[in-house]
Amino acid sequence: MKRLAIFASGNGTNAQRITEYFANNGDIHVELIIYNKKDAYVAQRARNLGVPAHYFKRTAFESGEVRDFLLTKHIDYVILAGFLLLVPQNLLDSFPNRIINIHPALLPKYGGRGMYGEHVHEAVIAAREKESGITIHVIDGNYDQGTTLYQAKCTVTGEDTPDTLAQKIHVLEQQYFPKVIEDYIVNNG
Repeated sequence: MKRLAIFASGNGTNAQRITEYFANNGDIHVELIIYNKKDAYVAQRARNLGVPAHYFKRTAFESGEVRDFLLTKHIDYVILAGFLLLVPQNLLDSFPNRIINIHPALLPKYGGRGMYGEHVHEAVIAAREKESGITIHVIDGNYDQGTTLYQAKCTVTGEDTPDTLAQKIHVLEQQYFPKVIEDYIVNNG
C-alpha cells in the first residue's frame, strides 16, 4: 500500500477529487492532508471525507518538522494540490522523485514565483495565448520546474476571462490529476 499526503493551501477541490479517486483503491491511499493557511477550506473538505488534516506554519516546513511528521506516518508520496509554498530541500531529500505538483498552465510558460491561480490565467489572457492547460510534474527545488509527467490543453478564446479560463483548467485538473498520480506510482513503485 502506497500512502499519500496531500499538501494544499486553499479550497481543496483537487485534494477532494484525489481522495475520492483513491478511496477504494487497494494499492494507493490518501493518508492525510496538510495545509499551511489556518482558514483554508481544504480542512473542512478533509473532515467531510474522514481524512486527518493537519495545519503547519511555514516555519514547520523549513525546520523539518513536517518532514519528520510525514516519516512517522510512513508516507510514500507527497501530492501538491494548490500548495503555494516552495517545498524545502529537507522534503526533497526525504522524498526524491516522490513529490508531484499540478500547475494551471503549460509549463515552462507562466510558471515561477507568484504564478498561481488567477495570476496565471490573467497572464495567459493578457498574452493573447490561443491555448492553455495543465502541467503535472515531479518537482525539483524551483517553482514549477522538474520532470513533466503530463500536459493537457484547452483552447483560449477572445471571450475568455480569468474566471472562464479557470473553469476550463479546473475540468482538466479533475479529469487528469488523479490518473496521472496513479500511473506514476504504479510505474515507479
